[in-house]
Amino acid sequence: NRAYNEEVESVIATQEYFWMKERTIAGFGDRLAKYRKAKGLTQTELGGKVGLSQRMVAYYEQDSAQPPGALLIDLAKTLEVSIDVLLGITSPQEPLMDAKTAKLFRRLQRIQELPPTDRKAVLKYLDALLAQREATQS
Repeated sequence: NRAYNEEVESVIATQEYFWMKERTIAGFGDRLAKYRKAKGLTQTELGGKVGLSQRMVAYYEQDSAQPPGALLIDLAKTLEVSIDVLLGITSPQEPLMDAKTAKLFRRLQRIQELPPTDRKAVLKYLDALLAQREATQS
């Protein structure tokens, strides 16, 4: 009788394991991709920041897969959103940037890190380009 009970418990535990493994939070993959793109990151770049391959990031961006809980922390920190937002429990407090704006913002941040003389040269060139563009449109 004891062996039978242990076998039944083992079967139930196995069924619960596969049920939990198949259970996913709807929309997680879409949200992960949306926040990754809003940060201007490729799958490879996000993977590099959290210790995953591009292939695993792509896998987690599908609706049939979700990362383990410990990885959610790294993803949320890297994407600068709460875990609740990634899971779809709450909405983000700030509107998302589109991918083009995010890439431009990242470039501007890199310009900010240049030495002052290089930064000044880039900004001077940018100002000249914008002035020329405005003159041709007038």
